[in-house]
Amino acid sequence: MHATPAPAPRTTTRTIVRAQSGVTLIEIMIVLAIIALIMGFLVGPRVIAYLKEARVKTAWMMSKQFEEAYGKWISDHDDTCPAALEDLAKYTNKKDIKDPWGQDFIMKCGEGAPEDSEFGVLSRGPDKKEGSEDDVKSWEKPKR
Repeated sequence: MHATPAPAPRTTTRTIVRAQSGVTLIEIMIVLAIIALIMGFLVGPRVIAYLKEARVKTAWMMSKQFEEAYGKWISDHDDTCPAALEDLAKYTNKKDIKDPWGQDFIMKCGEGAPEDSEFGVLSRGPDKKEGSEDDVKSWEKPKR
């Protein structure tokens, strides 16, 4: 009589899955560190630059709204300049006259108006100082 060999233990997919289940905490931390590095060095600076550019464009568009409001205001009044920018805010449906950096817009009317125009609005820009290169003016398209 021949001895029949004992059947080999069956390896089932269930046993394989149990042996390989789960991800270690170290592996998760390494993946998160890699993602953080990518975000910090590649994506982060671009997002910050886009946000700065968006603030400049927003300030310019808001100043253009005040220019349009001036056109409506002038048709309702005999004066050439409003007493304050708040007078024009009524025509823009906005109560706030602050730029994206939290500073009040500056109205340029009459003698202080820009060349070839009766009226203009200025934002001091990110540095919050009038007369610097980063000022946002309604009469000039913003620089990129």
